[in-house]
Amino acid sequence: MNENSRHLARIIVLKALYATDHGDLDPVQAFDDILADEKLSKKNIEFARSLYNTIISSKSKADDYIKNLSDNWDLERIAAVDRYILQMAITELELFIDTPVKVVLNEAIELAKEFSTSESSSFINGILDSFVKSIDQLSPDNK
Repeated sequence: MNENSRHLARIIVLKALYATDHGDLDPVQAFDDILADEKLSKKNIEFARSLYNTIISSKSKADDYIKNLSDNWDLERIAAVDRYILQMAITELELFIDTPVKVVLNEAIELAKEFSTSESSSFINGILDSFVKSIDQLSPDNK
């Protein structure tokens, strides 16, 4: 894997989200501790930090989307790692518009395959597909 990849940046964000929720560190410290063990380009460090900080500041909004799109699933029943992947992808799809939708979806599915259960990638794909369709319906370009 390219040490300067955005994939590694997203892995760092995922680990930091987990550490923040399951450790006693504040969000900034959790991120910095995990980042210290990795080699990323300055550009990808900035991307990871921006994505992470945006998720932390808008987590409840992403969680609301997840709740609304996951029929018959309470947020608490969704595996923590899956929830973090969904928070990351929804935040990136909504606020990091320079990243192509297909890239965000593929990355989320790859992270699920790498860090979660065998069923997680399908679940995450379904939620994100619904999210993208809901965004498309709201888009002024959609005629």
